[in-house]
Amino acid sequence: MQSLIRAIYPAQCVACEEQTEAEHGLCGPCWRETQFIGGTICDTCGTPLLGDGGGESLQCDDCMTIARPWDKGRAALVYSGVGRRLVLRLKHGDRTELAQPAGQWMARAAAPLVRDNTIVVPVPLHWMRLVKRRYNQAGLLAHALGRQIDRPVCADALLRVTATAPLEGHRRDARFAALTGAISVHPKRASRLVGKSVLLVDDVMTSGATLAASAEAAYAAGAANVSIVTLARVAKDA
Repeated sequence: MQSLIRAIYPAQCVACEEQTEAEHGLCGPCWRETQFIGGTICDTCGTPLLGDGGGESLQCDDCMTIARPWDKGRAALVYSGVGRRLVLRLKHGDRTELAQPAGQWMARAAAPLVRDNTIVVPVPLHWMRLVKRRYNQAGLLAHALGRQIDRPVCADALLRVTATAPLEGHRRDARFAALTGAISVHPKRASRLVGKSVLLVDDVMTSGATLAASAEAAYAAGAANVSIVTLARVAKDA
């Protein structure tokens, strides 16, 4: 039966829809063009850095100048080219199946952050935007990641209590100002975060304002520590 289904509906690349050998994967050209993040990185946000870190814990310029209310951070892809296209298809194109391969890539990136008491928590959407979009892409990624790393997911641990305007194109200060007080812990879920290592999940990190507001809410609920992982990271030199 599987062979028959494959014959009728051959596997396609998740980025360009060319035929591939396996489901939910990238074709050869798209794989080569995708900027997977590895090697020397910022230990706080996961952005790629130049040079050889020699095993040291390094930070990018942004993380050295902006207070980050989380412990460590990782990202799977650079938000450019194929990586940007995948994020936008997941976020705005109803391509919810992209969460499956994304979860695998994020699991590899987040492996150093996972602890025995880790709980996976997505960055929340305001309910009005959730009704319009019909799904929270960060929630889809959190569930896919949770399956990969075998850790529990609390999809509604955090609430977006303020309907902020879309932040694309806004400067850093405006992003942080817009998110002040915009995210809080769900009163019925706060107990699930007490004493836990919270792994926050989002689709892309630009300034880090949304992740910062989410981390502060998790700590206010009693989390022991908070780390972040995103599918993609905006990189200055990408």
